[in-house]
Amino acid sequence: MKGILGLLQQKPQPDPVEGHLDSKLFASTFMGGGESGMLVPWEARAVEVGAKRMNPDRGTRLLQPLWAKDKHMSRLDMDAVSRMEPFIDYASVAAGRDLIRQDEQGNFMVVLLTGSIAVDRVQPWGERMRLTEAVPGEMLGEMSLLDGGVRFSVCTTLTDCEIAVLSADAMDQMLSADPALTASLVTVLARKLSLRLRGVSARLSEKR
Repeated sequence: MKGILGLLQQKPQPDPVEGHLDSKLFASTFMGGGESGMLVPWEARAVEVGAKRMNPDRGTRLLQPLWAKDKHMSRLDMDAVSRMEPFIDYASVAAGRDLIRQDEQGNFMVVLLTGSIAVDRVQPWGERMRLTEAVPGEMLGEMSLLDGGVRFSVCTTLTDCEIAVLSADAMDQMLSADPALTASLVTVLARKLSLRLRGVSARLSEKR
């Protein structure tokens, strides 16, 4: 994570002639090289689960108060969330759909805006263990967004849901357009991710 932040801080301002060239920091530099899973981008998953596009204005109005109540995400003010709007896909998804599947390679994260999502871990012996049930404001898949690695769990909509999706390609576009905003987002994601990993580790230890 320090490596990502370092590269963000060292990223030079785009040259007027070369400013049209897109950075591939998130989409390529930190991809996991395939590892053991197949890369499933949001565009493919959206078609598979029948996601329907939402009005971006509604999505932003839902996201702003949710992040304002989060002690970490609140570091991004309302103006920052508005500046992210062009880079976020907002969608509605019916109940019973797998937004993220365990062991596939991912490059996007999901923010739940309305509804509920089950987060399960399928054990080697086949048992499906419920890790948590995500509520509005929670993020899923942020680790794979940052490193392109395989998914740790399966995330299934329990109800009709509205979600915000941020992909690695969109992060690259944001980095080119607004490096300071991208650095702030990566910082708060890292903090939240650390807390989540500690919580998951504790729950798994209890099951042993």
